Amino acid sequence: MSRESFRDEISKEFDAISGPPRPALSARVRSALAETRPAPTGPFWMAGVAAALIALIIVGALVVANFNRRPTGIVPGGQPSASPSASTSPVQTPPDSSLPAFTCDSSTQLVTTPTSSQPPVIFVDGVRTGTHTGYDRITIEFQNGSPSKVDLSTQSNAHFTQGASGQPVILRGNAGILVTITTADEHTAYGGPADFKTNYTVLDEARQVQDFEGTVQWGLGLSKAACYRAFFIANPVRLVIDVQNS
Repeated sequence: MSRESFRDEISKEFDAISGPPRPALSARVRSALAETRPAPTGPFWMAGVAAALIALIIVGALVVANFNRRPTGIVPGGQPSASPSASTSPVQTPPDSSLPAFTCDSSTQLVTTPTSSQPPVIFVDGVRTGTHTGYDRITIEFQNGSPSKVDLSTQSNAHFTQGASGQPVILRGNAGILVTITTADEHTAYGGPADFKTNYTVLDEARQVQDFEGTVQWGLGLSKAACYRAFFIANPVRLVIDVQNS
């Protein structure tokens, strides 16, 4: 094979491996090939030098081509960026076998015995909702102890009253439960949502309807009348309310 044919063959292989290069890159490579072409009358060692130079040019061009084709969405020197997602804190609860039974009573009251060191007002610092097999759930977490009393009252609609203002509040659903927490405060340590439009099987919406003078109330809008259960979990103290969804 002549040196001219060898040069053309290398150019073809380069084009096949790296893909169509940019015009400027192609011009530079071909110019380098032309400059390094040995004179017909030159000694044999000049052909070897020219072949080495051609190989170096091809390797450099391939490195540049691969660099230009690196994947997007990856930060150099770091990990692939991930889409933000909402994070939730799972509620650790005892096994269902140790939980209280569901009740269909129109009212339920939970009473706690405060310790001597417990402050007179308990701060709410977290509210979460979730759905599980057999029930929908709302969890209200307290920062510094247990509220003295919690009352739950069922109703045949999802109409509630907004705190001291007396303004009507209509939630999603056809039935409801009013949750009243005594000796509690939800504006000091809690800055999260006061209205959860959940669209679960039964729990359609949960909304704070009062936070005034040591009383916190949440209205639960239900798609239908349903049995429920309410209990406390320690460390930290949480009020858990489950509404049957099956």
